[in-house]
Amino acid sequence: MAKNIAVILAGGSGSRLGNQIPKQFLEVAGKQVIEHTIDVFEKCMEIDEICIVVKPDYIAQVKELIVKNQYNKVKKILRGGMERYESSLAAIQAYTDDDTNLLFHDAARPMVDELMIHACIEVLDQHKAVTVAAKTTDTILLVDKDERIKSVPNRAFLRNAQTPQGFKRGLIHLAYVRALKDPTFSTTDECGTVLHYVPEEPIYVVEGSNTNIKLTYPEDLLLLELLLTNKNTL
Repeated sequence: MAKNIAVILAGGSGSRLGNQIPKQFLEVAGKQVIEHTIDVFEKCMEIDEICIVVKPDYIAQVKELIVKNQYNKVKKILRGGMERYESSLAAIQAYTDDDTNLLFHDAARPMVDELMIHACIEVLDQHKAVTVAAKTTDTILLVDKDERIKSVPNRAFLRNAQTPQGFKRGLIHLAYVRALKDPTFSTTDECGTVLHYVPEEPIYVVEGSNTNIKLTYPEDLLLLELLLTNKNTL
């Protein structure tokens, strides 16, 4: 069976929070955000290994967390890059078996759960690409450069992309090989890279949750405090 490796991307700066400390290292509900995130993958029986990609200045701090929490599944701590794709690429290049399942997850998204992880792995048993996504509840407007409405897409077909985003290592590696040859390459996540550079490969969607939020804005801190506190008392 393919090995399941969780790649936790912890290189974000958290600039939109207006905080000098990267958002994944802020304390929420008694732990740093990244600890809550690692906890889920550490406890998930289907995850064989965890790889953490982090900015060089925070490698020592991550090592301290691993020792403190006895995270036995963390096998690699890699240096992240300035851009998200550079951090993802560091993880891709750290492994060589193209059948390996790599599940990329944002460190600042601590409300991920085992059901989402299981659903991703189940899809990867038969296919090469999958993402977690939640149904869009708001009406979405497509506007032009002058902020005028161009269209109102049918929200029945709209999803809010989340993580994990899982791929066979061979597929995501191929996508980046092609992407890096493109001087106009720009992306915000792994699915976007695969969709653009390996369009013939379908990306399947499994159900996420509106609570699987990514810590981005100050108001998210209060919501995560409530969600994580409630989760930890169940």
